Amino acid sequence: MNWITNLVRPKIGGILGRSDMPENLWVKCPESGEMVFHKDLDANMGVVPNSGYHMKISAKDRLGHFFDNGEYETLEVPKVAQDPLKFRDKAKYSDKLKDARKKTGLEDSIIAGKGKVEDLEMIAVVHEMAFIGGSLGMAAGEMIIKAMELAAETKTPLVLFAASGGARMQEGILSLMQLPRTTVGVQMMKDAGVPYIVVLTNPTTGGVSASYAMLGDIHIAEPGAVIGFAGRRVIEGTIREKLPDDFQTSEYLMEHGMVDMIVSRLDMKSTISRVVRLMLNLPPIESPEEAEVSDTVSDEAEPVSEDS
Repeated sequence: MNWITNLVRPKIGGILGRSDMPENLWVKCPESGEMVFHKDLDANMGVVPNSGYHMKISAKDRLGHFFDNGEYETLEVPKVAQDPLKFRDKAKYSDKLKDARKKTGLEDSIIAGKGKVEDLEMIAVVHEMAFIGGSLGMAAGEMIIKAMELAAETKTPLVLFAASGGARMQEGILSLMQLPRTTVGVQMMKDAGVPYIVVLTNPTTGGVSASYAMLGDIHIAEPGAVIGFAGRRVIEGTIREKLPDDFQTSEYLMEHGMVDMIVSRLDMKSTISRVVRLMLNLPPIESPEEAEVSDTVSDEAEPVSEDS
């Protein structure tokens, strides 16, 4: 037992009347080492102000940032068989599901919502990394397919925010079956002429990147995101070559034509709105400055006389 930590410091703190400071008040940027006050980080959508590093955020926070005024209707998660293989490693799979649900407040690794983005109706599907690594299982696959079917039926653009370690091994082949099923869902949207935008966040790997995450009409990536199928060490061990330092990053994929654009989370909402409006041949939204200039010009215009 450390007597200084366990006995001396608490007694000194009690004498001085100091309360313990919460450990999560400050967040350290992994890239620059900068310490950021957690409220400032939350207000900036999880983006470190000076370095621009994109921290991981929850699926619910992402939906709140994406939809106007944070208002959206959550789609109900379809019912599927729980632990169909009765899988167990160090712990029961059913217990892992219970822990993940308690930790995240979600039924599974996917949450989907419908609402307005700059007054344009959209459906958003988001992976929750805190739920068993955002892995793709039967429930997640059913949720994605349900959202895609709704998008095709209602002609509503769909935006998918991918963040996953891949297929969920505890469900075996039943998990892998979601790859072709979601691919069929993507084709269903394409046949209906519905825009399908994929936002690749950190990380997007495994079977998710090998299926619906790479089948979008437009692929947008957040800066510095890790995107790929197999892990870096696996690839280097297979080909016996050293890979570039920026391999499997958003910037590397952008340079090699796998990603259409890299967009900061702060500009994601307006960028997606603009892209979807272009795809639907809708007029762009005027910014407040443009609207003010337009109103000024119309007010100053001289009326045309009947003679002229």
